[in-house]
Amino acid sequence: MSVNLFKPHPWHGINIGKLCPDVITAFIEMVPNDTVKYEIDKETGYRKVDRPQKFSNIVPALYGFIPQTYCDENVRAFAELQAGKKVLRGDGDPLDICVLTERNITSGDIILEAIPIGGFRMIDKGEADDKIIAVLKQDEVYGGIKDVLECPPSIINRLKHYFLTYKTIPGAQDNAAEITHTYNAIEAKEVILKSILDYNTKFKSHLEIGV
Repeated sequence: MSVNLFKPHPWHGINIGKLCPDVITAFIEMVPNDTVKYEIDKETGYRKVDRPQKFSNIVPALYGFIPQTYCDENVRAFAELQAGKKVLRGDGDPLDICVLTERNITSGDIILEAIPIGGFRMIDKGEADDKIIAVLKQDEVYGGIKDVLECPPSIINRLKHYFLTYKTIPGAQDNAAEITHTYNAIEAKEVILKSILDYNTKFKSHLEIGV
């Protein structure tokens, strides 16, 4: 049995899962009771404090990213095609994911298995910034949901409100972020596959030769 003596980088060192895109591994950075925005430091792989949440917004689901994904040209082109409007670029980050569960998971910096059921086509200052919506595998309440259309609208609206407002200063008129539409499980899986293509194009050859 081989043993990894070092903690793998959450973005580059964790496998997305053999059943991808039907079941995927997600790395969770934030949970609903966090009042500080955490994110992975891309260089070290440690979870870091990005900033305190400025206002009362809290993320309404487990939030993180899908390992070995990247939002670049393939994600950009697909977003532009599906949204029917100009998209300048991918946001240059791993693909974001929200995971629904009825269980009270109290801290991030964990991995879990999730089933994609849909997503938001979010465009932020001209950048494709998709948000995949998933359910925790084997969750007693949400685990049987196969598509976002089966979710209570209040849950989807809560997620949508968070992403459209968490950066917005109260009273400000110009919000550069928009969600063009909510898409189903089939489209979510296509976004995941395109983000894997972008990751392989950007990183795979460099990682294999240790650059």
